[in-house]
Amino acid sequence: MNQPTPAIVAQSAVRRLPRLALFLFCAAYVLPGFVGREPWKNADITAFGYMHELATGAANWLAPTLLGQPPEFDALLPYWLGAWAIRLTQAWLPADVAARLPFIALLVLTLLATWYGIYQLARTTRAQPVPFAFGGEALPTDYARAIADGGMLALIACLGLAQLSHETTPALAQLGCSALAFYGMAALPDRRPAPLLAIAAGLVGLALSGAPTTAVLLAIGGGAITLLDPARDESPHSPAWLSAVVLLVVAGVVVLLAGQLGLWRWRLWPQGQRDWQAAGKLLLWFTWPAGPLAMWTVWRWRRQLSSRHVALPLWFAAVAIASTLLTPSSDRSLLLGLPALAALAAFALPTLKRSVSALIDWFTLLFFTGCAVVIWVVWISLQTGVPAQPAANVARLAPGFVPSFSAIAFAAALAGTLAWAWLVKWRAGRHRSVLWKSLVLPAGGSALCWLLMMTLWLPVLDYARSYAPVVRGVTQAMGRPTCIQEFGLNRGQVAAFRFHGQLEVHAAGADEDCPWLVIASDYQPVATMALDMKRWTPVVTVRRPTDAKDNVLLYRFHRPGS
Repeated sequence: MNQPTPAIVAQSAVRRLPRLALFLFCAAYVLPGFVGREPWKNADITAFGYMHELATGAANWLAPTLLGQPPEFDALLPYWLGAWAIRLTQAWLPADVAARLPFIALLVLTLLATWYGIYQLARTTRAQPVPFAFGGEALPTDYARAIADGGMLALIACLGLAQLSHETTPALAQLGCSALAFYGMAALPDRRPAPLLAIAAGLVGLALSGAPTTAVLLAIGGGAITLLDPARDESPHSPAWLSAVVLLVVAGVVVLLAGQLGLWRWRLWPQGQRDWQAAGKLLLWFTWPAGPLAMWTVWRWRRQLSSRHVALPLWFAAVAIASTLLTPSSDRSLLLGLPALAALAAFALPTLKRSVSALIDWFTLLFFTGCAVVIWVVWISLQTGVPAQPAANVARLAPGFVPSFSAIAFAAALAGTLAWAWLVKWRAGRHRSVLWKSLVLPAGGSALCWLLMMTLWLPVLDYARSYAPVVRGVTQAMGRPTCIQEFGLNRGQVAAFRFHGQLEVHAAGADEDCPWLVIASDYQPVATMALDMKRWTPVVTVRRPTDAKDNVLLYRFHRPGS
């Protein structure tokens, strides 16, 4: 016998979010961060470096390398996507802009797959609200649509999503593929081809993006949940056991494919090296506000933990959190759990008390309004010098930065700020309650601050996070160079010299005809022992404005007697 549901929702509370507003809102979140910036250190420029190598034919498509070094993560798909985009658009787009196109599509895919996955879960029998004695409860389709709207808002509101979802790295490819697999498993009982294709593409894509273990665990857990769901719809054409078998077959394909391509790697933390306090802080701020709401869902729906609408996102979130706690790349592992946490957060909405909703609204209003004010004040200070202290702080943190004004960026930032003011006014007004109202301000505030940072602060962020200033300093000192030898440069620096400087980069000693040597400042003592530095004359030390650890030293070959 089914346990009673904790959701009590009237039909008047399930009005859907206006589609045009939702589309514009998502566009305002997706595009900033992909448009108008340089590749950033370290993961962004490094991944782009591998894509550029593949696109120019300098690396093997099944074993990408950058100056002989394999990627940190054994991924293939994200580098393929970027390289294909560069090749297809090389006649009319810069390579770094072209490489971002498939990743824009991956972020859009993440949002769409999350919405449809939550929608499918919310339509299940045990997810429905309590039926009223005289009618008037929310209709299943309208209820599912409102829950899905709330889930998408919860995902966009997550603080940890903003930066990592706008980088051209394997992490975003893994996020898109895991969201696609989430949708497929959520919709699997519908017995349509689309969910099966989504599962196959999502899990195989997840493996090719460097997470085969995660793909196998998600498939096994999804199969178990399909079998154990007490409300499963047994059909002679597609029984639950057949769906579970399909998932296990896909898991087997992933295992074989990852084995053939050499994608299996042991990446668990050595015992005792995990900082558990830091991990706890990461879980709190990275998943805010979806994380706390997800915990509330688990408590309020505790009698339905075996139901698909709770068990499936809970399993996806558990796998991501376990990976976060047990592997070095914690934030990028936790990124994969955000769609599932957003789904759990959405099912908290029908159970929230008015006082909790009010607390969320007030905290969000104060926090994001304060952040927006700070961003505007710093920008005004940089443009006008008033007040003086913010500009002085920027000059100290980013010496050499020259402010610039962009009318387009200013217009976008002003439009976003006015939209936030209207949203706050709407939320404070007297109107009918809707399920997703508690997440409007968190999502809007998160999108606003990201938009302001990627418009008003983009020049200084580019200056601080790009290797372009260092490359310019080196190439100006060399005159008109064509090549350099390097010692101690990391993958991101090598990629930057190849892309920004259009230079041939060789390992030190690999090209005797190249008269220039660039050494990472941290490796200077090692270079004196590994190389014959008597043959090299110091030319200049090029300092990275915001990080002394990225300084480089330029040398010129000195022939005896010359």
